[in-house]
Amino acid sequence: MKRSIVWFRNDLRIHDNEALVDAITDNDEIIPLYIFDSRIFDDVTPHGFSKTGSHRLKFIVDSIADLRRSLRSLGSELYIRIGIPEDIIPEIANECKTRYVYCNRERTSEEVTVQDALEHKLWAIGQEIRYFRGKMLYYTADLPFPITHCPDHFTSFRKEVEKFVVIRKPIDSPSNPINRLTVELDSGELFSINESSDTNDIEHYTIEGGETEALKRLNYYLWESDLVKTYKKTRNELLGGDYSSKFSAYLAAGCLSPKLIYDEINKYEVKNGSNDSTYWLIFELMWRDYFRFMAKKHGNKIFQVTGIAGKVQNQSFENQILFEKWCQGNTGIPFVDANMRELNATGYMSNRGRQNVASFLVKDMNVSWVLGAEYFESLLIDYDPCSNYGNWNYIAGVGTDPRSDRYFNIPIQVKKYDSNGNYIRHWIPELSEAPLDYLINPFKSDFKSRNETNYPQPCIQLKNLN
Repeated sequence: MKRSIVWFRNDLRIHDNEALVDAITDNDEIIPLYIFDSRIFDDVTPHGFSKTGSHRLKFIVDSIADLRRSLRSLGSELYIRIGIPEDIIPEIANECKTRYVYCNRERTSEEVTVQDALEHKLWAIGQEIRYFRGKMLYYTADLPFPITHCPDHFTSFRKEVEKFVVIRKPIDSPSNPINRLTVELDSGELFSINESSDTNDIEHYTIEGGETEALKRLNYYLWESDLVKTYKKTRNELLGGDYSSKFSAYLAAGCLSPKLIYDEINKYEVKNGSNDSTYWLIFELMWRDYFRFMAKKHGNKIFQVTGIAGKVQNQSFENQILFEKWCQGNTGIPFVDANMRELNATGYMSNRGRQNVASFLVKDMNVSWVLGAEYFESLLIDYDPCSNYGNWNYIAGVGTDPRSDRYFNIPIQVKKYDSNGNYIRHWIPELSEAPLDYLINPFKSDFKSRNETNYPQPCIQLKNLN
């Protein structure tokens, strides 16, 4: 009897899942397995934030429940455990007399440590891991350069891969029934969560987890609504569910394959024609891969305060009062606070918002980018270590940005992206009657928030008040 484990990690889907398909093809029986790693779901970051906040936890639990339904529809099961993967997997492997563990390889330090420990324990019982790559648009083997020579600037990377690399086609979902397991193994219970709502009854767009919802979203964004044709024009908007694709959380959890997105965009372009917007969505997928390649090339530097560039910064870890105001959306700068309140309430923030609040924390508050990156790690439903820390490196001037002095001028950003103040008023209802000039620049308005509302006055001066 050929029997193997399929260890699901950040690949919570059955479509374009090479590890799953190969395991089904090469074995008589498979044991699909997901483990809630207690270090990820219970531990804290170095500066004390929960590593997995409630919004992302719910998204992941929903995604796992959906994956279990998909596997059951094929006659199989998703076995669920809570604990330490490198302890649990060898126990199951030994008990069930398996051959291999099939899984997708991760590249950042915590995940690599788990992989190495698991490999060592499997070798001790005569088994091994078979690795696959399920999170990326590009395969490392297809690149025109080794990872150690990957360009440190995105534009150079993009030009090289666009010229030489053909994107592989996505793999179809299994269609035939999967053989049932013939050994006794408890299926395990889904991780239970205590749902809470702290949104002050503000309507907001929520993103439901799971492959089923991911495929619905892909179909809706490309085929039902035709929204993809205007993506480049709308992607910097702030309110609602349709200004951007909202694929990021599904990509981070592996509910949606980037190769499938690429393939569907190609089909869309054949039928409806290509434009800047269809290309720009692929462009964003390339950025995502680029950050993963940078993480593989530079290792733990992406997590260190000096970043990939090795630059010493004068930002502080000490001013906890200012940092707490930023976290809670109480800085007195309406645009910053609106974005942070959306993050706290939903686990999501637009890319435009992320750039602004990050720039404000680092360049205006002079607080270390590492604190902001850890806070995002805790809260974002679309958290991915490579993209999150890569982007924070970029904004802080310690990454791959050729402009290390990049600065986001908040009043100018409000005028351009929230010119009527609707986004700010949506997330800060106490400013619903505030004049637009105050929302744009509280330093140049006669409106005094503390006299009219319970909204705080600015906690710092902006570097540039134009």
